Amino acid sequence: MRVLLASPESKVWTSRKHIPLGLGYLAAVLRENGHHVGLYDAAIEDEPLATVVQRGGYELLAISAVTPLIVDAWTMAKAGQRLGMTTLLGGPHLTLMPEESIGPEHPEVDYVIKGEAEESIVELVDTLEGRGAMEAVHGLYWRRNGAMVVNAPARLTPDLDAIPYPAHDLYKIGRYANLQPLTDGLDKKARAYTIMTSRGCPYKCTYCSKPITGNTWRPRSVENVIGEWRWLVKDLRATEIGLTDDIWNLKLDRAKALCRAIIAEGLNTVPWVTVHGMKVNHTDAELFQLMKAAGCKRVGFGVESGDPHILRDVIKKGQTVDMARDAFRWARDAGLQTMGFFIFGMPEENAEAMEKTIRLALELDPDLANFMLATPYPGTEMYDVIKQHGNIFANEWQDYAIHSDKARFSMPGYDPDLAVRKWKEAYRRFYLYRPRRVWEKVTHKSFWTELPSTVDNAMRFFLPGKAVA
Repeated sequence: MRVLLASPESKVWTSRKHIPLGLGYLAAVLRENGHHVGLYDAAIEDEPLATVVQRGGYELLAISAVTPLIVDAWTMAKAGQRLGMTTLLGGPHLTLMPEESIGPEHPEVDYVIKGEAEESIVELVDTLEGRGAMEAVHGLYWRRNGAMVVNAPARLTPDLDAIPYPAHDLYKIGRYANLQPLTDGLDKKARAYTIMTSRGCPYKCTYCSKPITGNTWRPRSVENVIGEWRWLVKDLRATEIGLTDDIWNLKLDRAKALCRAIIAEGLNTVPWVTVHGMKVNHTDAELFQLMKAAGCKRVGFGVESGDPHILRDVIKKGQTVDMARDAFRWARDAGLQTMGFFIFGMPEENAEAMEKTIRLALELDPDLANFMLATPYPGTEMYDVIKQHGNIFANEWQDYAIHSDKARFSMPGYDPDLAVRKWKEAYRRFYLYRPRRVWEKVTHKSFWTELPSTVDNAMRFFLPGKAVA
C-alpha cells in the first residue's frame, strides 16, 4: 500500500521547525514490510497536500497529533478524505482521547490507533490490503455499521533494538531549523537530526502526560544507538544531533557508556544537545565530563520550582533544589552550556513559592532559561485534581500550547492573575534587568534575523497582561 505519513502545520508553536521523529519510525517499519511510504510535514512543505497525494498515488493518510494540534489534524483528515484517501489518526492526543476522533462528530476520521503504533500500523495496512482481520489490529478504534469498535490494546515493544532506525533519509532536512537558535542563531545550512535512545520515564510528575509509554522506561542498547548515530554523522552528514529522550540518563552507567562509545567511534566531531530536560538526580561530575568529551554542547534540566514543598508534594518531582545546584555546577565546570526549565502557576503556588523559583533561576544562571505557565493536560494527575476542585479555562485544544501567555485554570486559594504576573516578572528579571543578558541577546544574529518573532516574544514576556483572554 502507498502510505503518506503526515504532521499538520502548527499555528500554536514557535516558528522553529524540528523533524517529526515518530513518523520516521512508522515509515521505517512500513518500508521494512514492503509498503511505499512518503512523509508530509505541513510545517515545511512548499506544495499543497493534494499535489503530493496525486503525484504519489497515496491511498492511506496517517496523521500524528499532539493535543494542541488535534484540530489541525481533523482539518487535514477532511482534506485527505476529499482526495479519496482512507484516514488514520494516532499520536499522543489520540492515545488520551481516542473516542473523540472516531465519534460521529468526526466522520473524516476512518481509524484511530491508541498507543505505540509501530506494530499496529503494519497490522492495519496489511488488513486494508486483505491480509488480516480488522478485529485483530492492536490498539485500533474503528466503526462497524456506524458503531464504534474498540480492539485489544496496543503492545509496547519490549526490545527497542528490534525496531528499525527512523527513516531519516525521507526528511527534507535542509528545511528544518537547527536545534539551538538562542545560542548559535540561525544556520542556513543546518542538518539537525534528532535521536531517541530510550522511551518513557518511570517518574510520576503531576503535570506530565505520558499517554503512550506510561510509567515504563525502555532503553536501546548502546550498540544499537551508536549504529544510528554513525549513520547520522557519516552518511547523512548531520551538523548537530538532539537527544529527545524523556530521561536518557536514568541509568547513569548506561549514559556514561554511550558517551564513551561516541568517543571511541570518533563520532564526537558533531555537536549534540539534550533537547528535553535531564533529571538532575541521575547525574554526577564524571557524566558531564564524558558528555563534553563526546561532543555535547548544551544540556537542559527540568528544575521546575525553587520551592521544596511544591517540588516534593505538588509536582512530585523526585528531586531537590540542591540536586539542581549540583547538576548545574558540574555541567558548567565541564564547559557545557546549560538550559533550565521552570514552571509557574502549579496548584497551591503562592507569591512566595514563585519568588523562590525566580531567585533560584537567577542563582543557577543558565545560558537559557525557559519559564512556562502550568498547563493541565488531559491524562495528568494535575488535570484530574483541577477538574475535581477548580475550573479549567482552556476551552479549545489549541489553548494547551506551551508558552501561552494565559493561565489555564483557577482553584480555591489560587490566583491565576498572580501566576501570569510572576511568570512575566521572571522573564524581565532574568533577561531584561541584567545588562549582560541584554547584550547577549542583541549580539546574537537570531535577534535580528528573527526580529518580528523577537518583538512578539518581548511583548508577551515582558509587558503586563491579563491572565484570561
